[in-house]
Amino acid sequence: MKILLAAVNAKYIHSNLAIYSLKAYADVEEVELAEYTINQQKDEILRDLYLRKPDVLCFSCYIWNMEYVETLVREIAKLCPHLPIWLGGPEVSYDAAAVLERLPAVKGVMKGEGEETFAQLCRIYQKDWNDWEEADCKLLKIDGITFRREPTQGDLDGAEEATEKIIENPWRPVMDLSCIPFVYKDMEKFRNKIIYYESSRGCPFSCSYCLSSVDKRLRFRDLELVKRELQFFIDQEVPQVKFVDRTFNCRHEHALAIWQYIKEHDRGITNFHFEIAADLLNEEELELLGNMRPGLVQLEIGIQSTNPDTICAIRRTMDFEKVKGVVERIKSGGNIHQHLDLIAGLPYEDIESFSRSFDEVYRLRPEQLQLGFLKVLKGSYMEEKQSDYGLVHKSDPPYEVLYTKWLSYEDVILLKGVEEMVEVYYNSGQFTDTLEALAEEFPSAFAMYEDLWHFYEMNGLLGVQHKRSSRYEILLSFIRKVLLEKVEIYRERLTYDYYLRENAKTRPSFAGEYPVEKEALRAFYESEEKEHRYLPAYTSYDRNQMRKMTHIEYFAEEDRYILFDYLERSPLDHRARTCEVSGLFLAKKTQRV
Repeated sequence: MKILLAAVNAKYIHSNLAIYSLKAYADVEEVELAEYTINQQKDEILRDLYLRKPDVLCFSCYIWNMEYVETLVREIAKLCPHLPIWLGGPEVSYDAAAVLERLPAVKGVMKGEGEETFAQLCRIYQKDWNDWEEADCKLLKIDGITFRREPTQGDLDGAEEATEKIIENPWRPVMDLSCIPFVYKDMEKFRNKIIYYESSRGCPFSCSYCLSSVDKRLRFRDLELVKRELQFFIDQEVPQVKFVDRTFNCRHEHALAIWQYIKEHDRGITNFHFEIAADLLNEEELELLGNMRPGLVQLEIGIQSTNPDTICAIRRTMDFEKVKGVVERIKSGGNIHQHLDLIAGLPYEDIESFSRSFDEVYRLRPEQLQLGFLKVLKGSYMEEKQSDYGLVHKSDPPYEVLYTKWLSYEDVILLKGVEEMVEVYYNSGQFTDTLEALAEEFPSAFAMYEDLWHFYEMNGLLGVQHKRSSRYEILLSFIRKVLLEKVEIYRERLTYDYYLRENAKTRPSFAGEYPVEKEALRAFYESEEKEHRYLPAYTSYDRNQMRKMTHIEYFAEEDRYILFDYLERSPLDHRARTCEVSGLFLAKKTQRV
């Protein structure tokens, strides 16, 4: 007997915590795991599933993989027509009967929390594999499933034909989160993967677009257990652990204890990611976060909109002024990466309202600004309100908004363009100095990204795989078009941004000829080899090594020499340490091109 749990992840670096938890809780030798990605060919996955020869096949289903799963289900059923196939996960839990109608090859759906349900299924298939009628009788007693019951002998007796029935069993009561085993005992299988961890399930809020609002049964893993497991990650020097708790700081004592523990036991390597509600942070938590090692934690904060009518309609409780104050305070500490989210397509938010939300959040200068689009999830309150909102979304996963009563499809197209520009230029972290100054030249930051997208569109630059250095060239061309009189100032800003991130030995063409004399460079590094005035961390390096690990640039507009030190990068954004070098050089006056 082989029961195969299969996951199709969004990327190779992702791992699927759900299937590892199901296997660990069931504690059955016959359970095997298979992880794939949506970037693989479906034929490749199909071949592997077939060659594994499972006796029972289970898929973990989400909005990003449902199309793949449905195709695989239909094709594997042709190759193995008697193979029992089960689905589970949020994408199938809230319309399980419709899923079975749509996919005749699927035996059943595990709804909601799956550990105990899967464990019971394993026991049934282990014992009654060859007696499908007895197995179906036992399935009737399992909470948390919807399944296809085959016609019994009684149904067939005296009847020309009998049809199968779809049985909706009750949802399962929630389980004790502390009973789920820790899945990360062998870290070798998670090498080069993001590690996901949960210390709570459920959410206290009722956001209409989120499935977590359906599950009000908030519960927490035992804190002493959590501490031991976090210590394991720290001891194993795991690069990053992402908490999947929906609102990590909804219970203050829980969040405070975990943050205090990782601060006290930090070894300078592991980063912990938390999704939080910023306006719930109290003074004690803010004080603790302010004293964290730079790079120890990063925070994801879902703002979604700053329009009060929108916030009310989506049933959020968010005080933006308080969020703003918290984000600014955390940013002033310079030690925590902040990721802020906006959602386009929410009720009462037209293009003008969304642009205001964008500008207000942009002014907070988070390390990442994610512009997402409303996804109308099955089972969510937003799905119920579609008619009221004039909300039309795509039929296929991820059910993304097409238009609403307030936002046209033309607006959505524009916002998609702005999203792409934000991702390329802002979220890459490669143009920080340039963008900060450039945004001041436009009526708003949103207007700047809108104009930049139109520039891409008009010049045939969309849909092209541009090299990193080409993005600088394109931005400079855009600046030349809209601010010709300031192009030299912005050329230098782009050069500064470029060398903040790139220890490049080949000079980019947009920067022009290198303006520092070779003799001046030689004299500087000879001096540093003896004195280490500007490079105190380089005492074990000679002049040639120092020259390879640093860069010096002259900026004529400010008449300054800047040293870029790539040995001492920021743990938050990996930018080089910089310092001004004074009185040592004469600039080589060259014609800029």
